[in-house]
Formats: sequence, C-alpha cells, structure tokens
Amino acid sequence: MTELKVLGACPLDCPDGCSWVVTVRDGEAVGLRGNPDHPYTRGALCTKVNRWIEHSKQDDRILYPLRRTGAKGEGRFERISWDEALAEISGRLRAVIDEHGGEAIWPYWGTGTLGYIQGLEGGAGRRFFNVLGASRHLANICSAAGTAGAWHTLGSSGGMDPEDLRHARLVILWGTNPLTSGHHVWKFVQEARRKGAHVVAIDPVLTRTAKQADEHLAPLPGTDAALALGLLNVVVRLGAQDEDFLRRHTLGWEEFRARVETFTPARVAEITGVPEERIVALGERVARTRPTAIRATQGLQRHSGGAMTLRTLAAFPAVTGDWGLLGGGLATSTSGHVPLDRAALFRDDLRPGPLRSLSMSRIGEGLLEADPPVHALFVIAANPVGSGPHQSKVRAGLAREDLFTVVLEQFPTDTTDYADIVLPATMQHEHADLHDGYGHLYLAWNEPAVEPPGECLPTTETFRRLARAMGLSEPALYESDERLAEQALASGHPFLEGITLERLKKDGFARLSVPDPFLPYADGFPTLSGRLEFVSRWAGDAGQDPLAGYTPPFEVADPEREKRYPLALISAASHHFLNTVFGSNEELRRRSGGGPELRMHPEDARERGLESGRRVRVGNDRGAFEAVLEVTAQVRPGVVATTKGHWAKFSGGANANAVVDERDTDLGGGPVFHDTRVEVEPAG
Repeated sequence: MTELKVLGACPLDCPDGCSWVVTVRDGEAVGLRGNPDHPYTRGALCTKVNRWIEHSKQDDRILYPLRRTGAKGEGRFERISWDEALAEISGRLRAVIDEHGGEAIWPYWGTGTLGYIQGLEGGAGRRFFNVLGASRHLANICSAAGTAGAWHTLGSSGGMDPEDLRHARLVILWGTNPLTSGHHVWKFVQEARRKGAHVVAIDPVLTRTAKQADEHLAPLPGTDAALALGLLNVVVRLGAQDEDFLRRHTLGWEEFRARVETFTPARVAEITGVPEERIVALGERVARTRPTAIRATQGLQRHSGGAMTLRTLAAFPAVTGDWGLLGGGLATSTSGHVPLDRAALFRDDLRPGPLRSLSMSRIGEGLLEADPPVHALFVIAANPVGSGPHQSKVRAGLAREDLFTVVLEQFPTDTTDYADIVLPATMQHEHADLHDGYGHLYLAWNEPAVEPPGECLPTTETFRRLARAMGLSEPALYESDERLAEQALASGHPFLEGITLERLKKDGFARLSVPDPFLPYADGFPTLSGRLEFVSRWAGDAGQDPLAGYTPPFEVADPEREKRYPLALISAASHHFLNTVFGSNEELRRRSGGGPELRMHPEDARERGLESGRRVRVGNDRGAFEAVLEVTAQVRPGVVATTKGHWAKFSGGANANAVVDERDTDLGGGPVFHDTRVEVEPAG
C-alpha cells in the first residue's frame, strides 16, 4: 500500500483560501484536512469542505461529455465522445461568428473556482475567447460594489491584514458572519478578546457570530453607512478625531466633517432603527478605544448604496487615526495587495479591437435584451439559474431556442439543465492551480493529487483542445499550466520577491513579501493625491456624490414599495453551502433543513397569523419561493431572513433569487440581493 500527502488549496469563493492536505492511498483520495503548517488555516477546514472528497465521488458527478436530448430546462442528455463534443461546439461557434460576429459569444465565468489557472482570477479560457473576439464578461456578482467604493476612498481595494485583528482593542464585525462564512478570522478575534478587546456585531440578523459577540446592533438592511456616520458624529462631538492623521493623510476632511455633523444619533436612529442610546454608547466606545478594527465583507454592499457604504467605512479609520495603527483599520479584501500578473494570464491584447461588456449579475437582461443578441453562451464554474438575480428572467433567457449553450460542470445544476452541450470538469484535487486568499496574504500551489475520474478535464485543457478543433494557431492558447503559473508570478512586484513556482510546489504556500508589520496606509494612500480621499473626483465623474456619505437602499427605503411589500429580505450565506456549491450533497442538504427556511420576528408573524413550521410563500412582483417558517426574535421587526445556495430543482422550482431584481449598485455594477422587499403568506 502506497500513501501520499499532497499539498493543495481550497478553490472556493471564501476569503480564507485554505491550504489543505489530501491523503492519497494507492491512487485514490481517501482523506482531506486543513494544512496544520499554514499560519491562517492552522489545520482546520469548514463544515462544507470537510466533505469535499466524499462530494467528489457522488453518483451525480458528471464524468463524460453530454448532449441535450430533451427540451431546454428538462435536464435530459445523452453521452457523447469528446471528439463529437468538440466538433459540434467548434462548428456552432464558427457559424455564430460568421453570421453574427464574435461579440455574439458570451463567456460567463463564475466563482465556482477562484484559481489563477483553472478559475475566475486568471480567466481560464479567456485567451481563447479573446482570439474569437467574444464579448467581455464583467464578473461583478460578488464584491464589485465594495471594491469600487474602497478604491474611490483608498486608491486600492486592499484592507488591513486580517491577522492583525488580534492587536485590536475594539473589533466591529460589520455585516459579516465569519462563523458561517470564513471562520478562520475568528481565532484572531478571539485572541484580541483574550487581551481585553470588545467585540461588536452589526447585522440585521442575530447570526452565529452575533451570538458570540459582546454586543449586537441590528440596523435595517442597507443603512450601515448612515450608522457609521452616526458613530463618527459622536467621535467628532467628543473631539476624539485624530487631527494629525487627518491633516497629513486625507483630502476633504472639512467637507466630510460637515456631513458627519448632520448625522446626529437621533437622525441615524430614525434611518437605521437602532436605538439612539445604543448609537451614542458605541460611538463613545469608538472615541476612546485605539486601535479599532472593522471587519466588513460582502453582505453590507449588496444594495443600491453598496459602494458608498464601503467608501464611508474605508474613511472611518482615517477619522480615528486607526489606519496608522497596528490592529486598526478596515479588513475587507486583501486582493488589492496581491500583485500577480493577471494581464499576462488574460492576454487581452489578443482581442481584435474594442469589445462590448456584458454583466454577470444581469444575465437575464443580457440574454433577452442585448443588442446585438447573444447567440452562444459558455458557462464556466457558474450556476446562474441558482445564483443570479431575477431567476425567472434568467430561465427565460437560457430557454431561448436560438441560443447555443455550453456548460463546463462537475454536477447537474439548475443551469446544466438548459445546456446544449455539457463538458465534464475536474475538481480541485484533480488538477493544478495557483491561488491566493482574499482574506489573507498568502499564495498557494494546488498540486493534483489524483487522476481525474471518467473523462473529466481541467478547464485549461478543455480550451486547448477546443482551440485545436477550431484550427487556431495563436501559441498563447497552448501554454501549459505551469507556464501560466510562472507568468502570473513574474510581475516583478516586491511583494513577490523570493516567491517562485518551485518554492510554492515544495512548501505548498508562501506569505507575500510584505513589510512586517504590514500597515498599508500608515504613510499615505495610492490615490492620485497620495491621501485618503473623503472627496473623490472619480466618483463625481461617475455621476455619484463625490463626498463619502450615505446612499439609501433603493427598494428597502422606498415607502411606496414598503406599502405593497412590507418586509425587507436578507438572503445570506448558508452554513452548509458555498453559494450553490454542495447544493446536491445529500448530507449537507439534510443539515440545511432540506430546503429554504425563513426567519421572521414574532410581531410580524402575529400580524399574518403565522406560526413556526408553517410552509410559506415569499414573494413580490418578480416571483416567489417557498420556505418553512421559523418565528424568532433573531431577526428584527420588518426583516425576514433566509439563506442562499439552495438548488431550485430541490426547492419547488425557485430559491430566494426569484424575488431579487436585476439592478446595479451605485458603483461597480454589483448586485442588490439585500435590497429586496417581499410579502409572506401561507403557501398553497
């Protein structure tokens, strides 16, 4: 018996980017654990990824190319050979290009894997589509609003090192639930707490994390920026702002201060629903506590004012001077600090000229209304029927008979049911990849641990074969996975000094070569002015308020909409799924309750005559989904909460995205999942 330990990395859409170890016995993967030597992973994986090996061996794994035999949406297929699949795809693409041009092709990448070789970060297959002149894909469904907001204030989307939360005296977990989504940061929060730090959770829902915090504030969804301004109002009233930092490192402080002074605790209480005395108490704590660290991730940016929310939260530590302190600042994404050479991977120079862009978070609109129309769709590591807004619109777009759809997948999702051709994709322990983690400062190499099952292929190899089938001669289309990794690592940035592919293969991971301690903005900001910009010319040029502040949610704050649909819906991350990954895993489905659940405050339940255990219909004029009701004070009045990730085919044909609009955030074009109003009534 031969047993190996193979180092790799989790590919999923989570800030933790875990390093893992696969146990291989006689060529079969038999075990998986977190890498105990990794300073962030520390030997632990999450409840979802712990089932990865078992999940990869499920009976519903797609192992061979498939061709549709039934109507679109039925999910009926026949097995075909790779040669047949490649011939049909290449022929159909040539026909589309000849009749409609390359822009009629839409390569739709998702967050099923974030790898730089096989996944979204490196745009696996992007070179191929560039040569064809396909439309540009805007991958904006995750954190586009927050990235844009942080960039307009800081000049970068990079925040503080989350490991430095351990040095904070006050930790504010703002719109984030790490005990469900990205739990490795919690050990640094706990370390700070052992040293005396106070931990605050700000979330409309009493989450797993909020239950463990010292204090919980529950604002109405989408009002977080107003709450931030209210806290700063207290800081300024007490004269606790850091005038030295503001003078040396910021632009537009006096204008921002004037705006802060208009957001009195009384006014903010009216906007947010948080009691005035709670706002004052937390504001006073912020004023007297250095360093203060804010942890904010995706949840609080998914409304119409999402970018402004991150602009204001990024400005918060400048007022208190925390950007200059170890353990202070805003911990959002660390992606802005990772200098891998994406341009070398993308090779956008291969495009024939300027090309139109199509929005990931508006795929229904793109398939139904784009002019000229989309005639070929490639879905890569994505499940837009399960994850995209306005589910019925997405289905209608995918059901078009004149749309040729190819899906690269591992499992028969709601989206594969609409495919003309399905191509079997490898899973992470079956291929090579290069990863970072957008919640830490490490790179990782994922070494393939086992041979792929059936006829599954890495995404890179799929596009090499497709390029050959189409007779494309561009050499860049045929470069090996290792060559791609070497190109990504060759940016010449000092943060990559000493980090080579050989080193990553040997050790499994490496920390970026950042200074120690790493205070990214202690001495200035990478804006045009070199200062943190309370006033952003770029925001003004984009048609937004140039001054950081508060942009109300479009739908949640609409009084007319509230009359028709009085409940604001939160559809947050599930403890058992990651987006829709693991949505067909029977054990994780069982743990998740077998289908969507909805939490409602007792006051709202009494008004509707509803009780726990009742099956309810959650709907608005866009659609509806059904869920089992739990009546609980864990949500505030006027808010109902469910979780995303449930496959529609296992949930009565719809999930929470059936009621979400295809509408953009203020900057970045992000989605508005948490800017949704609904009514709830008994089902059936």
